Amino acid sequence: MVNGLERELAGRFRFVYRNFPLAEIHSHALQAAEAAEAADAQGRFWDMHELLFTRQKALETADLLKYAAELHLDTGRLAGDLTAHTHIPRIERDLDSGESSGVQGTPTLFIGDRLHEGRRDHEALLAALRAESA
Repeated sequence: MVNGLERELAGRFRFVYRNFPLAEIHSHALQAAEAAEAADAQGRFWDMHELLFTRQKALETADLLKYAAELHLDTGRLAGDLTAHTHIPRIERDLDSGESSGVQGTPTLFIGDRLHEGRRDHEALLAALRAESA
């Protein structure tokens, strides 16, 4: 839905993603977040994010490296980033920011600097975005 809104509003708003892995619920969430950030370091965050989202049931290290290869990333670099936990500081900053902003789960949407607690269908989000920009 967000992709559709981005196309429809063509540059009039910016979608910002923050990590909020629910590791206590999803055992692979933190490592998946690390893989997405490692892909970002190679310029392919959104591509990796999409793969992780559509393949949520396969998030072992071998799976993450397979996805990196599919995206033509440097798999050795990504594996090294995962082993060294290179991107944990970024993820922890996102978690801290989310918690201080009232995030309790995912997905959580903010429009402007306000938590969006209304409906999440296309029409409601479009109206909220237009109201924010007015």
